Amino acid sequence: MSWERAIEFILQWEGGYVNDPQDPGGETKYGISKRAHPTVDIQALDRTQAEAIYKEKYWDAMGCGHLTDPLDIVVFDSAVNCGKVRTGTWLKVSSGKWQDLVELRRLHYEKLNNFQTPDGKHPYARFYRGWTNRLLALHTLAAFRTHE
Repeated sequence: MSWERAIEFILQWEGGYVNDPQDPGGETKYGISKRAHPTVDIQALDRTQAEAIYKEKYWDAMGCGHLTDPLDIVVFDSAVNCGKVRTGTWLKVSSGKWQDLVELRRLHYEKLNNFQTPDGKHPYARFYRGWTNRLLALHTLAAFRTHE
């Protein structure tokens, strides 16, 4: 998949400016979080700058340009949404099979959804539906790309 098509997929899921105190990423715009990018002025970030960050810090850093289609988009989106280190581990465990990587990501979301704090709260449950909808869209796109 081309970089241009991949970034469009990402940006359809990553919205405008948000500063949700319950989001572990903190202040976020176009999916670029203050937590992951502490030197970036998140409020002033524009789409071109966000795309440049995604290209360098995720697409290039994960070697997506050298991966087969649709593994490239699955790795890219997973790195953006779940982190590069975790995605790198999943990539090794999955032996480069995009379907297995998607399943590992689904299991990760299940674990987060079921996480409970000592006071009985489920802090990630409110994000679960969005995560799984995104993962379903990614799976659908990857399956379609496999059959093109």
